[in-house]
Amino acid sequence: MVLSLSPSEHSCDRVPRFAPTARCDLGRPGQSPGVSTRSDRRTRVTVLVALAANLVIAAAKAVGGVVASSPALLSEAAHSVADSLNEVFLLAALRRSRRPADRRHPFGYGKERFFWALLAAVGIFVMGGCFSFFQGVEALVEGGGEDREGYVAGLIVLAVALLAEGASLLRALYQVRRQGGGLRDPALRTVVAEDGTAVVGVTLAMVGMALHMVTGQVVWEAAASLAIGALLVHVAYRLGRDARDQLIGEAADPEASRRIRELLRAQPEIDSVEALFTMKTGLDTALVAARVDLVPGLDSERVEQVAVRIKQSIARGVPEADQIFLDVTERGAPEAREAWESPAATGERGGA
Repeated sequence: MVLSLSPSEHSCDRVPRFAPTARCDLGRPGQSPGVSTRSDRRTRVTVLVALAANLVIAAAKAVGGVVASSPALLSEAAHSVADSLNEVFLLAALRRSRRPADRRHPFGYGKERFFWALLAAVGIFVMGGCFSFFQGVEALVEGGGEDREGYVAGLIVLAVALLAEGASLLRALYQVRRQGGGLRDPALRTVVAEDGTAVVGVTLAMVGMALHMVTGQVVWEAAASLAIGALLVHVAYRLGRDARDQLIGEAADPEASRRIRELLRAQPEIDSVEALFTMKTGLDTALVAARVDLVPGLDSERVEQVAVRIKQSIARGVPEADQIFLDVTERGAPEAREAWESPAATGERGGA
């Protein structure tokens, strides 16, 4: 017997046979009532600051790169264009992921945050990494001339870009520290990764251009462009891997799973917890499914009341538990043994 227990599907008015003291949580699937929208507003401001900085910097780098015929500077211009497009993706993620659940998406739209983060990672790889590699290889094959005036202007552009990117990075790190929880938010994580990569990339471009000016050898600037490309590819891979894990159904945090299992085992009506499955459905929401064996002697009315109380206990102790399903299974049943032995129930990690 499976009992579906969603905070949005139960109200004291619609189910009067439940105990009148039962607390009813009227949340919406995919939206955790315990998470303030102020965090999203702060993240939106951080993304907008990064977008404004990148648009200005991209234009300056592109003009400087064309004037100086600098592959490193053009690589950084492509990097800033990719970052600007990614910030647009992240703004879409912040808006669309907070939509309430509907008939077509009963678990809400929380995973849209991860989808747009994946697109941002692809943008960094294609528009940033691949173009930087192209510029570096082209410089090695064709060589390059020297235009001291153009390079001086280019270095000035990069110095201004370094200050702007550094300010944007400090803003993002300030928000990470202020809201706590590390880099769980893929939008904030992407901004931090982009700004951090931009600071390193601008530094590499400045070093490459300076060595090219001093030695007259374009290999230094080509090497800087290739290094920027390698850096962007690495960052894109890391961001894409995290987004992939969350899109295909990553389990809830181990600490949350541990608390849920302890809460289930503490219930006097539960004889044993045969299996526990969790899956993140959004930034701050998760689906919980548990196979439990109840003590003998409970009638159907009592089972329903116990199930509601268990749901409320889990919702209070683990706010991110947005959708809760209980499957009452006898201990030793084939499906219970199969669930108990599965990696998902035992906490083992599969895949690459």
